[in-house]
Amino acid sequence: MSSGYNAESEARGKLRAARRIVIKLGTSTVTDAAGDVCTQRVEPIVDGISQLLEAGRQVMLVSSGAVGLGRSLLGLHPSRLKDMAVKQACAAAGQSLLMESYKRLFDARGRKIAQILLTEEDFSNWGRYSNLRRTMEKLLGFGVLPIVNENDTVSTAELESVDGGRQAAFSDNDRLAALVMSGMEADALVLLTNVDGFMRGRGGQMQAELEPFVQRVTSEIRAAAGPSRGAPIGRGGMKTKIEAAEIAMNCGGVALIANGSNPVIVESAFAGERIGTVFAPAARMRGKRRWLAYAAGVRGRVVVDAGAQRAITAGKASLLNSGVVRVEREFGSMDVVSIRDLNGREFARGIAAYASEERNANGKKAAARVMFARENIVVLEAAG
Repeated sequence: MSSGYNAESEARGKLRAARRIVIKLGTSTVTDAAGDVCTQRVEPIVDGISQLLEAGRQVMLVSSGAVGLGRSLLGLHPSRLKDMAVKQACAAAGQSLLMESYKRLFDARGRKIAQILLTEEDFSNWGRYSNLRRTMEKLLGFGVLPIVNENDTVSTAELESVDGGRQAAFSDNDRLAALVMSGMEADALVLLTNVDGFMRGRGGQMQAELEPFVQRVTSEIRAAAGPSRGAPIGRGGMKTKIEAAEIAMNCGGVALIANGSNPVIVESAFAGERIGTVFAPAARMRGKRRWLAYAAGVRGRVVVDAGAQRAITAGKASLLNSGVVRVEREFGSMDVVSIRDLNGREFARGIAAYASEERNANGKKAAARVMFARENIVVLEAAG
């Protein structure tokens, strides 16, 4: 057997052995063409999740679909969703329908559920992030299935494109699922969509072909990740799923992208069968550094010189005021800041020791002043 096949087999073995799991359902899986809950697809997934729970595994479900259900309920044309207030109104109307459907399905199988609606601040603020983890741990301990979605009624982080002023902790439910997986230190992330997995072109004809195994997410894979063909209401695509899988990998977990229309997809995935695209775990990033790399909302941006970059990446040193070439985006004390090289490539993130105005006021005279302490800097494996 080739080493590649052995690595894939090992990754699928980790999926089979996973005890704490995050499963994400996309809009194209949850809803049908009319905008209603597609019980034909959702019910078998509910059966699979119930079997996992019966086997003593802990499961968290991240589910899209509220906006689509709300739009159908209100009788609105999809074009109306270009208006943010309309989207939020649809989310408000549809979320209760989504949870009502899940409650009915899981009640029939003797399973308790809990609704978790999150905003960007639940991840970008360390205190709220810690509180979220404690609450989720209690629910799992009680044998309850948490069902997670973004609180679209009050938050626009997922509904709109991120502007140049800041970088959101998450902007789609794929990344939200990966952040839940990271925060809860889950073993596996399963993203169910309307395609068989990561498809990329082969040969001169560039015909789509399933890639069953990814050892490392390369620039080639990112470039090949086009949007999924799905309902126009869905906000994700293959690109966001690849990004979510990469977060899972760097958190030491295994990820799988698979087709949610397969009626035995959950059972097959956790039996280790060769379906979908599996992503191998990488070295685990721990604790607050993991939060800083993936969950924290980035508020500022600085460019540093080559010497400072070497000190941070090689020596894991603190970043001094003298190493900062310029501040490209202002920030406050304790804000998370993107640290970039002279070419504008992000290679690290840090928690600021003081506000950018203080640095500007002091200039570079305070050469030895620590701008980002070593323990509050994380070097990113995948920059940019």
